[in-house]
Amino acid sequence: MPQTSLVPRLLAESIGAFTLVFVGVASIIITGNLIAIALAHGLAIALMASAFGHVSGGHFNPAVTIGFWVTQRIESIPAVAYILAQLLGGIVGAIAINLLLPASLLEITSSLGTPELDSQISFTAGVAIEAILTFFLVLVIFGTAVDSRGPALGGMAIGLAITMDILAGGALTGAAMNPARALGPALISGTWGNHLVYWIGPIIGGVGAALLYHTILMKDGGTTQT
Repeated sequence: MPQTSLVPRLLAESIGAFTLVFVGVASIIITGNLIAIALAHGLAIALMASAFGHVSGGHFNPAVTIGFWVTQRIESIPAVAYILAQLLGGIVGAIAINLLLPASLLEITSSLGTPELDSQISFTAGVAIEAILTFFLVLVIFGTAVDSRGPALGGMAIGLAITMDILAGGALTGAAMNPARALGPALISGTWGNHLVYWIGPIIGGVGAALLYHTILMKDGGTTQT
């Protein structure tokens, strides 16, 4: 993993999370189209992971950082700092949207793009869906960005995984896959319904994928520590 000092890494993580929330929420408010929303989120992460992967590892997501932590690819203090930077970036991204977009657009949705469960999806089903979607995402991260045997695709595969997940689960749970993506808009808009889904599900899925890849799929190769 990158050997850059901690401050630049935290800045990169914060900017990446800011970008995800700003671009993602803007796409929801402006387009309201699932395909456009999926592409916007996927492109945001693809570009930020390509820009900052060599600086911080390009996590931009507490669930990813926890997956790296349980597989000993990041130490405890940097892991906590990464998560705080990601959450801060997500909050600032939501604040920026709330301040910069005209009221006529903000009135389109009172939730500021906060991920929410479909009325037919229970809390438990929501957790399971978010866990599965995040499982796919973290598997792709480990397979293309962690394992040195994998293809060098920059952030493109990771962005495509997010696009795929939103196309599959966006109408069901919002397909956040990321507590920082959920927290920022929820905090600014006051939309807290089923908020724990977007912590529990991604963390379970991220840890499960990380442990599976680390213990079974990665025999040799791959980086070891942030």
